[in-house]
Amino acid sequence: MHGTATRGREDDVALALEKDRLVFEFPEVHAAARMAVSFHRTLRVPDDGNTYPLPPGLGRFPLRAVAELDEAALPPSRRSHGGLVMPMWQSEACWLGFESRYPFLVKVGAGDVDALTGEPWSPEPDFEREDYLEVPAQPWLDGYVVAQGRVRQFVAMPLGSGYSVEEQLRSGPARGGIRVAACPMRAQRWEERAEFDSRRPLHAFAPAPAMGLGAGGSVDQGVATPVESHDAWDLDHRSVVEVRLVNSEQWRALTDEDPPTRPLAASDYTARGFPWFELYDETVARQGAAPLADVDTVADVGRRREESLPDNETVTVPEPVRIRPAPREPGRRG
Repeated sequence: MHGTATRGREDDVALALEKDRLVFEFPEVHAAARMAVSFHRTLRVPDDGNTYPLPPGLGRFPLRAVAELDEAALPPSRRSHGGLVMPMWQSEACWLGFESRYPFLVKVGAGDVDALTGEPWSPEPDFEREDYLEVPAQPWLDGYVVAQGRVRQFVAMPLGSGYSVEEQLRSGPARGGIRVAACPMRAQRWEERAEFDSRRPLHAFAPAPAMGLGAGGSVDQGVATPVESHDAWDLDHRSVVEVRLVNSEQWRALTDEDPPTRPLAASDYTARGFPWFELYDETVARQGAAPLADVDTVADVGRRREESLPDNETVTVPEPVRIRPAPREPGRRG
């Protein structure tokens, strides 16, 4: 059942919300050209110099369309921009999940910074820099790509204090939030694939006025190098959406709903014997982006400001559960 329809600001293509999933649909390209994007609560791994396995998913963040809310509860600078809102606690981590059988080219921005390259955000793909993901080959993105096989978690922090990656790499006022752009594969290219089966259905899939994403602890995650030829993608059809991050007070004012409970600390999770994960993947992981590798993490900025990051103690994790996505389907975790 469809939820609220929304529209991207840069490209006027209809989107839908389904059970807190953002759904990109391109029926004019192909009936199967449909992809769901979800934003998952997760443990914030310690930023202690160690690299941790994949933390679990702890449920999806709720999403609401700005068009259906009282925008007077938003800061004046963020009104009349459309898009979605999502609540996050300060220093809470998240990861993005992608669900689709049909291939998509996907770009992710943290405010005005490309999360894969650290370059200025643009919804247009840069094929030379390979600043995009190929879905379903890439089922998740947990953070900024800082090295081959390693990312730094997306962590929500208030804007204006220098915590966000955007504030470190861009000049001028920070935009904050998360931006996602998607365009489908050309229908002819998809149908030429021998494994295509048109009968198979889509896989089920401290307060501050604005928040952005800082760089958190280090996580083992390979972000696959693109393999499709550039002309495989239907760049004439693209949809872009912006997800604004709001704190608990703003969420209540906008929706009359309570936000999710405060996130669980990694130490508490591990003490209870819950699992961590490792993705078994034979694809070639891309190299990290130099601009992102050099940014200060949330813990680095906190030390400079003499503000300690809570729940940042080193934890000893058990042997991670090894998972492998099924062929042509995104993997699940948590």
